[in-house]
Amino acid sequence: MLTYRYIITTIKNPLLLVGAVGLLLFFTAPVKAQEKKRVDIIQAGSLEQSEKIANAQRLLDNVIIKHENILMYCDSAYTYEGTNRVDAFGNVHINQGDTLHLYARKVFYDGDRSFAQAINNVRLEKREITLYTDTLDYDMNLNIGYYDCSGKIVDSTNTLTSKVGQYYLNEDMVHFTDSVVGFNDKYTLNSEDIKYNTKTEVIYFSSPTTIQDSSSTLYAEEGWYNTLTGDADLNKLPRIYNETQFLSAEQITFNKTSGDTRALGNVFLQDYENSSIVKGQKVDYNEQTEMALVTDSAVFISYNQTDSLYLHADTLRTMPDTIEGENIVKAYYGVRFYRSDVQGVCDSMIYFTKDSTVELHNNPVLWSGIQQLSAENIKMIQHTNAPDELRLYSNSFIISEQDTGMFDQIKGKNMVGYVKNGQLDYIDVDGNGQTLYYAREKAEIIGLNRAESSNISIRFQDGKIHKIAFQKQPEGELTPLADVTDNNKKLSNFNWQIELRPVSKDDIFRKTEKVKPVVEEPKRANAKVPTGPGVR
Repeated sequence: MLTYRYIITTIKNPLLLVGAVGLLLFFTAPVKAQEKKRVDIIQAGSLEQSEKIANAQRLLDNVIIKHENILMYCDSAYTYEGTNRVDAFGNVHINQGDTLHLYARKVFYDGDRSFAQAINNVRLEKREITLYTDTLDYDMNLNIGYYDCSGKIVDSTNTLTSKVGQYYLNEDMVHFTDSVVGFNDKYTLNSEDIKYNTKTEVIYFSSPTTIQDSSSTLYAEEGWYNTLTGDADLNKLPRIYNETQFLSAEQITFNKTSGDTRALGNVFLQDYENSSIVKGQKVDYNEQTEMALVTDSAVFISYNQTDSLYLHADTLRTMPDTIEGENIVKAYYGVRFYRSDVQGVCDSMIYFTKDSTVELHNNPVLWSGIQQLSAENIKMIQHTNAPDELRLYSNSFIISEQDTGMFDQIKGKNMVGYVKNGQLDYIDVDGNGQTLYYAREKAEIIGLNRAESSNISIRFQDGKIHKIAFQKQPEGELTPLADVTDNNKKLSNFNWQIELRPVSKDDIFRKTEKVKPVVEEPKRANAKVPTGPGVR
C-alpha cells in the first residue's frame, strides 16, 4: 500500500499534495460494517488529480488495485472519489479468486455493482477454458460474461465461435447464438443456438444443427453431441448420412465408439450402393458392421429403373456379405412381398442385393400372372438380359385358374421355371411329375387331361399350358368335359390360396392365414382316353 512518505516523495506538485493526502485518508479510513469494502490502491508509480474530470484521480505506472476478492493490474487507471469505480487502461489484468483471469486493453469496473466491461483484445480464462472477444460485459456477482460482437471459446479439445454468447462460469456452461461454429480434429458443427458444457464437453442444441465427423454428417433440430466420444442423441427431424447411406427417424441415438445406432419412429434407411430402402418404427444399426435389425412395421424396398420390390415381415435383418461384396436381407415371420410381375408370402426369406436373388423358406407361395407356385422352398433369380429364373424344391406345385373352378395344375418333386414379361414361360419338372390341365381344340375346352411322368417340360402361352413334353412314357387319360366332377379335377395337395396374394405395395401389411391343402387323392372318372407320348 502507498505510504505518506511514498506519496510525498513521488508527487512533486505542492498543489496536488493536499489532494493526495486526502485521497490516502479516504481509502484508509475505517468504514461501517454494512458498507461495501472500498477499492484499495496497492501500487502506482504516481498519482495525480485529473484536470479534466472532477473528483477523479489518475494512477500511472504498474498500477495494482484491490477490491474484495479482485486484484486489478494495469498501466494506468482513473479512480473516482465516493465510488468504487475504476477505469483501467493498458495491459489490464483482473484476477478473481485465483481461478479466473480477465485480460483486455481497457476495463471499466464498477465495484458497487461488481460489474466490469472489458474492451479490445479481451481474454477471459478459467482453468483450461479461454474466451476471446472484443467486448465483454462481466457480472462478477453471478460470474456471467456476455458478448454480442463475436467471440470464441477454446479449451483443450474444442473451438467454438458465435456472434453472441453468454458464459456461465459457475455452471461451466456457455450459450452460443447466431452463426455458431464448433470444431476440433474430429468434427465440425454449424448451428444457430447451442449450449456447451465446458466440463463434460457435451454440446446441447435446440435449433437446426449440422455435425460433420470423419465418416458421416449428423443433422437435427434438437439433441446433444459429445465432442469427446462422438456420441449423439438426435431429436426433431434427425438424420445421419454419408455418400452411401441415409438414415432418418423421429429419434436417433448414436454411439460413435461402438458404431451402434438406434432409430425410433418412422425410420427410413436408404442404401444407395445397393438400391435398397428399409423402413420401420424401430431400427438398430451398426455403422461399422453395416448390420441392421428392423422391427415394428418393417419394410424392405429394392428399387431399380424398371420396377421395385416391396417386402414386409415382423423382423428384418440386413448385413453385408464381404466375400461377394453385396448386402443380404433376412426376413422372418409373416413375410409378404409385392412386385408388379411377382408376389408372394412365406415364413422366412433371404434376399441377395447384388444379383437380386431371393430364397423363400417354409412353404412359400408365389404368384406370377395367373400362376400360383408353391413348394417347401423357392429360389428366385433375376437375370439382367435373360428371363428371370424360378427354382422350386420339394413338393412343388403350380396352379393357374383358367376359368371359374377350372385350374391347370403341375406337380412334382423339383421344378425350374422361367418368367418373361411378367408371365411364366417355361417349366421343367424333375421327379414325380404330374399334370392336370384342360385340353382345347381351337380354343374350346374339350376335356380334362391328366398325365404322369418322372420328368416333364412345359411351355406356356398367355398363362395357359401350350405344349408338354414327357421325357419318359407317360401314364395319362383325358376325361371329357361333361364327365369332369369335383372328385377328379384336382391333384392331391391342391391348395388354391389366392386370398393370400398381395395385390399392391400397400397390401403387404395385411394379415392372413394359409388354407390347409387337399391331401387325399381325388377319385378318377370312369371315362378314360389314353394319351400318347410326346408333345401335346
